[in-house]
Amino acid sequence: MKKNQKGFSLIELLIVVVIIGIIAAIAIPNLLAARRSANEGSAISSLRTIHGAQMTYQATAGSGNYANALTDLSGQQLIDTVLASGTKSGYNFTIGAAAAASGNPATFASAGAPTTATGITATGTRSFAVSTEGVIFAGTITHANGDSTFSGGSALNN
Repeated sequence: MKKNQKGFSLIELLIVVVIIGIIAAIAIPNLLAARRSANEGSAISSLRTIHGAQMTYQATAGSGNYANALTDLSGQQLIDTVLASGTKSGYNFTIGAAAAASGNPATFASAGAPTTATGITATGTRSFAVSTEGVIFAGTITHANGDSTFSGGSALNN
């Protein structure tokens, strides 16, 4: 072999691989956190969409009552089919309504919870909910599909 061969030595290549590994170890957690944050922002936006759709549904097709299912809102073309499926951007959405009765007005509640809330594959860390009043709550939310109420969480400053 000639002494003047050009190229990289094994040590130089290993150093480059180690540097790339260090950069990846720093960047990947930040990218995952950014994805979770984007999913949470999308969930909040989806709940605002559901709230607006419910108000429109009540005033038009609902005859004073709110929709009891996301598919009802989709059937009136008030929300898209992705949201109507109940899962969007890593969040599962539920909705429930109570009809007006005995002088009590109609009410509804909708909540979104991350499909995976823990681990490296977490799609979000907080649950969100909105009810008839339109205030979005975040935190640990309990909502039964078909129920017009939810419990838990604290109001977002929106």
